[in-house]
Amino acid sequence: MTDLTKQDDVALLCHMNIVLEDGSTADSTKASGKPARLNIGDNSLSPAFEAQLKGLKAGDKHKFTLAPQDAFGESNPDAIHYMDRSRFPADMKLEAGVIVSFAGPGGSEIPGIVRDTAGDSITVDLNHPLAGHTITFELEVVSVITE
Repeated sequence: MTDLTKQDDVALLCHMNIVLEDGSTADSTKASGKPARLNIGDNSLSPAFEAQLKGLKAGDKHKFTLAPQDAFGESNPDAIHYMDRSRFPADMKLEAGVIVSFAGPGGSEIPGIVRDTAGDSITVDLNHPLAGHTITFELEVVSVITE
């Protein structure tokens, strides 16, 4: 049995539901049948999220709620951009809710959500879709991976 309180180079393989304030499920690994890997100690998770993982072992179920700054971050107004329609393919349907992809550094892709269209002005939000939300996480630990 791995003690997560004494070791930081471990990962949990978990099924996870991500639940919004209104009780709706934003995402679930059970739908795909592929559990998520949560790496502890590599700075990919917030300290508050990692603290919730300490002591968990295979078979454990754990539910916890995090404020926006500890989950997916606060919504950053600097990540909202107003772009001219000419910057998008002519045949692309642009309406609120459409996700568009932009080239990021090093060949990465950055998703953006169209928030509004007004004539030739398109409002695109590059914040994480769950930024600014209080999130409840429902975890079921499948296994603990030590490396």
